Amino acid sequence: MTTPADVNHADLDHAGVPRATARLQLHAGFTFADAAALVPYYAGLGISHLYLSPVTEARPGSTHGYDVTDGTRISAALGGEDGFVALATQAREAGLGIVLDIVPNHMAADATHNAWWRDVLAQGERSAFAHYFDIDWQSPDPELRGKVLLPILGDPYWQTLASGALTAQRDGDGRATLRYGDHDLPLAMPDGSAIPIDPQALHALLEGQSYRLAWWRTGAAMLNWRRFFEITDLVGVRQECEDVFEATHALPFRLYREGWIDGLRIDHVDGLADPAGYCRRVRARLDALRPGRPAALALAHPWLVVEKILGEHEPLPCDWQVDGTTGYDFMDEVGAVLHDLHGAAGLNMLWLQISGDDRTFAEQVHAGRHRVLARHLVTEVESLCARLLARARGDVATRDLSPHALHHALTAFMTAIPVYRCYYVADDDGRDRTSDDDMVSAAADAARHHLAPDESAALDFIVAALRADSPLDSPDGQLRTRLQQLMPALAAKSTEDTAFYRYGRLLSRNEVGSDPGTLAIAAERFHERMQARADAWPHAMLAVSTHDHKRGEDARMRLAALSELPEAWAEAVAGWEAHLAPLLVASPRGPDGIDRLMLYQTLVGAWPADPRALESEEGQRAFVDRILAWQRKAIREAKRHGSWTHPDTEYENACEAFVPAMAIGGTDSMLERVGAFASRIGTAAALNSLAQTLLQLTAPGVPDRYQGNETWDFSLVDPDNRRAPDYARLQAQLECRGGWSHWLAHWRDGRIKQQLIRSVLAFRRENPALFAQGGYRPVSASGELAGCVLAFARQCGGVEAVVAVTRLAARHVDPAQPRIPPHCWHDTGLHTGDGNGDGGGGGNSGGGWTDILTGHAVTSHAGWLRAKDVFATLPVALLVRR
Repeated sequence: MTTPADVNHADLDHAGVPRATARLQLHAGFTFADAAALVPYYAGLGISHLYLSPVTEARPGSTHGYDVTDGTRISAALGGEDGFVALATQAREAGLGIVLDIVPNHMAADATHNAWWRDVLAQGERSAFAHYFDIDWQSPDPELRGKVLLPILGDPYWQTLASGALTAQRDGDGRATLRYGDHDLPLAMPDGSAIPIDPQALHALLEGQSYRLAWWRTGAAMLNWRRFFEITDLVGVRQECEDVFEATHALPFRLYREGWIDGLRIDHVDGLADPAGYCRRVRARLDALRPGRPAALALAHPWLVVEKILGEHEPLPCDWQVDGTTGYDFMDEVGAVLHDLHGAAGLNMLWLQISGDDRTFAEQVHAGRHRVLARHLVTEVESLCARLLARARGDVATRDLSPHALHHALTAFMTAIPVYRCYYVADDDGRDRTSDDDMVSAAADAARHHLAPDESAALDFIVAALRADSPLDSPDGQLRTRLQQLMPALAAKSTEDTAFYRYGRLLSRNEVGSDPGTLAIAAERFHERMQARADAWPHAMLAVSTHDHKRGEDARMRLAALSELPEAWAEAVAGWEAHLAPLLVASPRGPDGIDRLMLYQTLVGAWPADPRALESEEGQRAFVDRILAWQRKAIREAKRHGSWTHPDTEYENACEAFVPAMAIGGTDSMLERVGAFASRIGTAAALNSLAQTLLQLTAPGVPDRYQGNETWDFSLVDPDNRRAPDYARLQAQLECRGGWSHWLAHWRDGRIKQQLIRSVLAFRRENPALFAQGGYRPVSASGELAGCVLAFARQCGGVEAVVAVTRLAARHVDPAQPRIPPHCWHDTGLHTGDGNGDGGGGGNSGGGWTDILTGHAVTSHAGWLRAKDVFATLPVALLVRR
């Protein structure tokens, strides 16, 4: 077998931290071989590492790999280990590394394909894998003690049994199994005994199993094992157990030791019992493996990032020993600085007028939390209350606490938690937990306002349980863990999967990691965050699109223009409402005001940059189908008109008929009017996108380009954002020469964005220290359009670069091209602080500036650069002086 030592390492960054990554979604339709075919393309683009979705065995047909069935083997459907090694070898030869996404929190609860889970179902607590999964073997429900609840039945248990849908049989080896649809479950019964056919006899046999079959609707209230959020076919894994950690990480650690991978992305770290301890353990193991790697890689730093949603003022704990997050926080920051604070009043007024809902986003989240706790995470709440009650009854000081008081106190407290979770563990190492204490105390104070005296006492007990200094595997430690593991599930389901679809002032801010209540941030605040990033997390990932985003990076940037043009947006919506009035009268059950305004924004955001894409009936049909898929998901996630488990089909059908009806009328149809508006703001939107792209590629951190997003990305929420890119077109466009003036004039085809990425990544490759170690300094602007400029400097050694982008330009942009015409800049300039100027210091004196994108020289006048020179060709610039 080829080893990494046999291939060319000349182009690899031996510091170990990627220069830039490209996220690829692997599945049976896009395998290792398909990824290998793209290595030349990504090498030419300037990527340093391919960042792969999970590669281990997953459920057959999985499109994402997070439903892991065997974490010890590489997926045969992707090409197996040979296919992976072939990809890694080809990548190494081209100077690219590999970063793997791993899933420590959960596995697929699939007895057919997950051998560990099947063994647990066969043997119960006697299974060697019984402790691998987060199962409550001592359930308060006596009928579930020692058993695993399996809510997989489409109908109630006896109805399913009587229908004959459950059949017992023996396989080719004589082992008894139970068949139900695609499910194949083990059956414990004496060898040679007769297979029961009669429902009563089969029932008697099933009662003796280590699992209990149940109607799927019972899962939310009765499940006795930890699931991923509210997904009852993904079971939680106990990484806090040493042997579980070793078994589930043996493969990625081996691949790292052998030199095939260079780092790890940890999925859903907040679901684990002890995220901090887990991350430190992974870091220690990777560091220990470094000396055993191929010689060319032995000194490389193992890159480790975690999928973690941070609150607006929440820092990532430094003691986790990771390189940072996967970039949702940056996606929020860069998006917010490209929105206009002044648009809030007009957007608020329109939202209130159309929706009739005056609640703030925070109030929407609060309501969503109450609903999710009451209807969706019922089993988690009830289990916690039972544990709390048992703990309270064991102490004479708390034995008077009632189940009712504990339930109300827990609900009020969990509803008030403002972040994803806290991180209490047995504090035997002196680590500072001030931030957790402050957050928990504030949440408890907020909750107490809604509680009666006995409930307030219960709250004190809950907070004390959360702060208990007890070992992880003790009863008190397990209670503390359960309290903390409820928090991220509640945060995700109530915010991203509920409130995001209920509050629609401006959907570009309804993004994972963002607070839609914060429309925009000032440039000063953006600079503060980037400086903090440079100081604390210089190697964190920088994302602008992901496999989990709600809408693509360029769809968000188009909608961002609406914050600059709230009056024009309100006028357009009013016209559409009037145009659709007859349709609304004819179909009163159709989309209400909230869903209509979100639909209008979705149509505008997803509209293709090149309107020729919708000239054919096939193109129109494909576009409408994408919108309909989004609409149905949005309705169910919002939970206002039904939900996933209880859909309101009448409302959904009316809404589904509404969208195609909008296309009736030919050139005067509603869809044509939406397209005209999208075209009207097209150059402002493209300008925003180019600004966002350059900021991502030059800010402190490691930029990640999501698959195919080198050109315009107007995708919607999954599965739309996981559609296969047209790589043939991307490869052809990358090699298409034309120059910036040509690409700018033909901006609709997206080549200008792709060439911007290529040019900046080439510069990063030539100047790795500037971005890996360089400082960050804001560059101020002055003049008539100073607010339309955002600029900063990066400096390391003798190299200094100034990054400058145009922003908030919708009222000044050229209607034909995404830039402000040079003469419109008037007296606007940037103060770089070089020469004899007083623009903030820190720069080298003397020397000229060159825009590495266009090659144009830009003259500095005593530390002052004229905006009309900086942006003479493009709306963005990367100026360099050596």
